[in-house]
Amino acid sequence: MRSLKAIFKKQIKDTLKNIPTLINFIIFPLVAFAMSFIMPTGFGEEIPAEIAELLAAGMPNMVLMMAAIFAGMGLIPAVAGIIAEDIEKKSLRFLNMAGVKPPAYLLGVGSVTFLLSIGTSIAFGIISDFSGRAFWVFVASMLSGVAASIVLGATIGIFCKNQQAATGLSMPFAMILGFGPMMAQFNDTIARALHVFYTQQLNVIADYLTLGTSETPLWQAFAIMWANVAVLAVLFAVVYKKKGLKG
Repeated sequence: MRSLKAIFKKQIKDTLKNIPTLINFIIFPLVAFAMSFIMPTGFGEEIPAEIAELLAAGMPNMVLMMAAIFAGMGLIPAVAGIIAEDIEKKSLRFLNMAGVKPPAYLLGVGSVTFLLSIGTSIAFGIISDFSGRAFWVFVASMLSGVAASIVLGATIGIFCKNQQAATGLSMPFAMILGFGPMMAQFNDTIARALHVFYTQQLNVIADYLTLGTSETPLWQAFAIMWANVAVLAVLFAVVYKKKGLKG
């Protein structure tokens, strides 16, 4: 517990000094807010009949797509960079030597990102004009995706010797997971291929909340997302034990 608190405090200080990382949590909702005026998605606007038909046919709600991009593409490189920075500065080596276990390190580092993401997820829910149960289901789905991206980003970061390498290695994963759901809206083959990934389940939940229909039950979408988290957590623990002391 002491090591967890120490890592948490350290990460708060590091994050507050890292302006680019902090901007990540603000810029995506701001872009979504701007899109809300371009694409009618709420705020009492009447959706034109032709837009409503396209939405019903599966055209992505751009605000919700931006939320999926944040949960996938926005967070993976950021978390990978945080871990790689610890490796570059030899902090991870000292933590390992001090006996810090993988769960404590991941929770200490990831909890700061997770807490910041709560505000971002709520902002997306407000911009998307959700209310009542739909609002909280959306926020819960966003935070499930955030948890998966944190663990994936941390796992990628362990492989890298510096932040530059972390950015390069994490971007392909981030691009596929961030933009995949948007492409899946227009291609059934892509949708089936991405079905097992958490960002595609964000897409499924968004369809359920906006259109009232979904081929995947809501509980199953959440189950797939948290199965992603569990698998990635095990992978992180294995990689941490093998690579951590070499940081």
